[in-house]
Amino acid sequence: MRLRHETPAFAGVTGKTGARGDGWFFVHFGITIGLARRFPCGLLRRMGDDFREKPAHLPGLTPPEPGAPAEPACGKADKDGVAPRRRDKPHYAGHRQRLRQRFLTAGADALADYELLELVLFRAIPQRDVKPLAKELIARFGSFAEVVAAPPARLKEVAGVGDAVVAELKIVRAAAVKLAQQQARAQPVFRGWSDLIAYCRAAMAHAEREEFRVLFLDAKNRLIADEVQNRGTIDHTPVYPREVVRRALELSAASVILLHNHPSGDPTPSRADVEMTKRVIAAAEPLGIAVHDHVIIGRDGHASLRGLGLI
Repeated sequence: MRLRHETPAFAGVTGKTGARGDGWFFVHFGITIGLARRFPCGLLRRMGDDFREKPAHLPGLTPPEPGAPAEPACGKADKDGVAPRRRDKPHYAGHRQRLRQRFLTAGADALADYELLELVLFRAIPQRDVKPLAKELIARFGSFAEVVAAPPARLKEVAGVGDAVVAELKIVRAAAVKLAQQQARAQPVFRGWSDLIAYCRAAMAHAEREEFRVLFLDAKNRLIADEVQNRGTIDHTPVYPREVVRRALELSAASVILLHNHPSGDPTPSRADVEMTKRVIAAAEPLGIAVHDHVIIGRDGHASLRGLGLI
């Protein structure tokens, strides 16, 4: 539809408000008043001359001249008259809500390790796509559990990991250990052996150095205390049988369970493990303190010296 121009210039003010030409007159009149305040008179006259020579048209309302390129739907056309594509939403738009909903609906077993890690990272990094970082952490450390248990210094070697990310990961690990510990305390050790092993794995399986831990039990095999007696190197930790017995007497413990981890991941007991256990038994038995077992924890499982017939 072409614009109709009235003569004289103010013919549109006669009250014929129903005519399209009058409506467009007021539009152009308002634009002219606005431009007059910002542009020199010479430039404004040239714009007026161009307007009289080439009546304007609006995309979608006035058909283009024959052979003219189509008006772009959004933005300016390029030199070939092709309109640019509309800007799409980023691929991760709505991803956080979808992932949370899948977790709430199907549970953690329906999520890959990196997706579960994403849920943790959401809190530390509120406005960024964290999937690449989650995948990089899994690739670096091997699993969700190993990421959560990794030392802060090693976590910070990964680009994008700062104090906020480290804090969230350590909160998750502390919560997991605390939950397993309280479940283990809730019943006698041998009635809830699987809970005890789950706790030991959460606390020790992914440690980078060996640590020797003792569970002190009362006469009903309920847990009195769980203490780390010593920490060593990647393949050795010193154990002092007298210190184990002394602490058992202080706590009035009737029995103990010895624990230590193998950072290599293989829980197979060594000859040194067996000999050290026998020395603790020899020091504890004369004082009426029983050594129920020595359990070795590794990433690949656990081994019981009593179950293997080694003590």
